[in-house]
Amino acid sequence: MCPNSLNDLFKDGLKHAYYTEQQLVDATEELANQSSEGEIASAFSEHHDETQGHVNRIETVFDAIGESPETKSDSAVEGLINDHDEFASQDPDQNVLDRFNIAAGQKSEHYEIAMYGNLIPLADQLGMDDVADTLEQNLREEQDALEKLSTIGEEFDYGQLPSE
Repeated sequence: MCPNSLNDLFKDGLKHAYYTEQQLVDATEELANQSSEGEIASAFSEHHDETQGHVNRIETVFDAIGESPETKSDSAVEGLINDHDEFASQDPDQNVLDRFNIAAGQKSEHYEIAMYGNLIPLADQLGMDDVADTLEQNLREEQDALEKLSTIGEEFDYGQLPSE
């Protein structure tokens, strides 16, 4: 179906968000398992649980608008995941991988923040205040996750990384 209305645009974005969050449930678990430093692994593990909650909230949004949950593939999140997997497959130094994982997490958080930042005004314009509130919960958690990863990145001990 070609989106031709504000409602169609919202539903299309919601399908992308549902797909994105489902993909990131697996990705955050992988990032937690790959990270050797406890604070990094803990941040990804905690956000893994939050991401599962995002999936559940999106399912409640679908229910609230009278639609069955449906995904629509999203090449942006697929690209982020593929970039990470390609880097990790090269068997980098563990500390280098830890720092790369922080950046990968930050990139996905920025994308998700933009995604919700676009969906929420659409829900508001459609008079779906409860839906907007639900999506704002996801947005706040994405912003918190980005802040946590940014702090970890700022405090990262770059002396651990090989210079050459």
